Amino acid sequence: MSKLSFKELLDAGVHFGHLKRKWNPAMAPYIFEEKKGIHIIDLNKTIVHLDQANAAMKQIAKSGKKILFVATKKQAKDIVAERIKNVNMPFVTERWSGGMLTNFQTTRKSIRKMTSIDKMKSDGTWDTLNKREKLFKTRQREKLEKTFGSISDMTRQPAAIFIVDILKEHIALAEARRLNIPTFALVDTNSNPKLVDFPIPANDDASKSITIIIDEICKSIQEGLEERKHLKDNPEPTKKSAEPAKAEEVAEVKTEAPAKEEVKAEKAPAKKATPVKEEAKAEKAAPKKATTAKKEFSADDAPAKKAPAKKSSSKKSSCEKASREKGNYSQSC
Repeated sequence: MSKLSFKELLDAGVHFGHLKRKWNPAMAPYIFEEKKGIHIIDLNKTIVHLDQANAAMKQIAKSGKKILFVATKKQAKDIVAERIKNVNMPFVTERWSGGMLTNFQTTRKSIRKMTSIDKMKSDGTWDTLNKREKLFKTRQREKLEKTFGSISDMTRQPAAIFIVDILKEHIALAEARRLNIPTFALVDTNSNPKLVDFPIPANDDASKSITIIIDEICKSIQEGLEERKHLKDNPEPTKKSAEPAKAEEVAEVKTEAPAKEEVKAEKAPAKKATPVKEEAKAEKAAPKKATTAKKEFSADDAPAKKAPAKKSSSKKSSCEKASREKGNYSQSC
């Protein structure tokens, strides 16, 4: 739950929206009423959405990832720069150069150029340059520092992006959406909250309103960083808390195992009926084997019966030959 009270938000002027003729119809669920031609934002919904944003920011900070803050408008730039430096997060308060996220490799080249100039001053090579080269390098360094100085520590794309006034920072929002980076934003009555993942309906023009919301966001980030530090310093308590959870899981698995064995035991009698079927098949197969045996026996007898006929014919032929040789043929043959 947000630590901010309804009265604090009311005193800061968070509830003031834009003129009725400038409203965006997508903001209708967050508008409480219209008074003297100005829309009034529902602060109850502001508190709810602020809580959601704080919880998400805390988790991102706890995971050790970076959140990029973008606020180039006059009322917000100094507030954001001052608060975000304390949390050690990257921010852009001067000008959003196109492709800062989508063409991040080129952005990194510009940051390396800036660091190389700093290295020249420390190495001593700076003294070897003539007056004109020194002047050119210093001007180049100042220009790069103004645009990329606050994101020089950002070695990779941010895990999330926080925007103040999405109408002014529409390029930053478009790049973040294209890269599927989670977006957090202060959304006024003239903006479309559907373009943002975590919209916070609030007045994005008043410096007091911006300050109170940014302070709350910074607190949640600080809490996430402290929790991360605490986990690094004391990893043993987390391991001990994990061990009982594992023991409970093992106990649940053991209780489930006997139940499975009982189910298997119930299914087993149905499988025992199969040997009876096998015996019936064996009985049917026996007569078939007997018929095959008979066929084999008859096949063996057939050559045996034909053999004597061949022997008698051979006897007659020998008798005839003998009678022809002697010259008298007897009918005994």
